[in-house]
Amino acid sequence: MEMHTFDASKQPLGRLATKVAMILMGKNKAAYRPNIMPNVRVVITKSDQVVLTGNKGLQKRYRSHSGYIGHLKDVSADWMRAHDSRIIVREAIAGMLPKNRSRKRLLKNVVIYRKDETR
Repeated sequence: MEMHTFDASKQPLGRLATKVAMILMGKNKAAYRPNIMPNVRVVITKSDQVVLTGNKGLQKRYRSHSGYIGHLKDVSADWMRAHDSRIIVREAIAGMLPKNRSRKRLLKNVVIYRKDETR
């Protein structure tokens, strides 16, 4: 299994997410085929230090709904980064992967840590 490690500190979120998504799909290889799953693992460290440019900290919203009436949860990116920054990075990567059943399988190969620790 091929391992790639990224340090998210001082990197814009979108730039980091595009690099990781390309590696997960295997587009960095000369023998890229969309139906073949590459055997790679991506480790991202220091996700709490990722950079959001402009006013995205206040304007970017993360929404989730429980299915019950009135149970829409709506939080800003700053709040999400303070509570669990791994969700921000995972959502950004998921948005850049194909919107089909391979997305879930590709996201299983991403490991995100808040600090500089590896387990």
